[in-house]
Amino acid sequence: MDEEHTQEQIKETVREHYGAAARRYVDVAGGGSCGCTPAPRAPAQSCCCTPAPQAPAGSCCCAPAQGQAAPEGAARLYSAEDLAGLPESVTEISLGCGNPIALAELKPGEVVLDLGSGGGIDCFLAAQQVGPAGRVIGLDMTPEMLKLARRNARQMGVTNVHFEWGEMEEIPLPDQSVDVILSNCVINLSPDKDAVFHEAYRVLRPGGRMSISDIVIDGQLPAAIRRRLDAWAGCLAGALDEGDYLAKIRAAGFEQVEVISRDYGSFDDDSGELAALLAEAGLTAHDMERKVASVKVRAVKSDG
Repeated sequence: MDEEHTQEQIKETVREHYGAAARRYVDVAGGGSCGCTPAPRAPAQSCCCTPAPQAPAGSCCCAPAQGQAAPEGAARLYSAEDLAGLPESVTEISLGCGNPIALAELKPGEVVLDLGSGGGIDCFLAAQQVGPAGRVIGLDMTPEMLKLARRNARQMGVTNVHFEWGEMEEIPLPDQSVDVILSNCVINLSPDKDAVFHEAYRVLRPGGRMSISDIVIDGQLPAAIRRRLDAWAGCLAGALDEGDYLAKIRAAGFEQVEVISRDYGSFDDDSGELAALLAEAGLTAHDMERKVASVKVRAVKSDG
């Protein structure tokens, strides 16, 4: 963790950032997330963006490859079949960096926990797969996100999903109470990832599975980025080196820890401020394109 900031300072910055994103959907007919005022019905941006130095908290500078049109909202990450029937208040505030459902292999009747459930998209998709005999718990520390997710559940008539307030470093569930844990671009936001993975291991039943999409780094980021609170909210400052990230999962007790996929993005730095900051560390925006990745990770708790 960045020693310049307390854990609570980091959490409060993250909470305010995502609370602002949710308020645009709860309080007005439209929304977005990257620290700007979106046009009505504009899709929210992914959390996995690099904040430009001196930019408003949480602003993003990720971009598609040159000449490619960026898919909007949840269409960036999920198939049209996945999204069929989901309202815009779910699909347009999809703030993840992947689709953990795609590798979770959910079964009817299972109990699923989603860490950092946001507007609820992964919870609602999981609910379809576990069926009426199963149950999905969405855990989030942002009151506005919980309000939005609960409203979405009521509007959709979904009865096997429950959204609960809590922090993933202290999951408010009994030992060995869930079959599967999901998380989508959220664990990188935690200032204490060891606690998150140990808590995940604790609440999983023997033989339980963890399916994660998250942001990792190849190597280390410049200290000037690490110490920016808005870069924590933008899913960058808290991202770990991939090897360190996987080591923490194993240290918590998980086995069969496997990276299923690894995707790199590109960066848009119109202001030139990111380039200036990176130059201090001898890096360029091109270097960053091969340094920051979205990964899908799967791990298992032993049934022994």
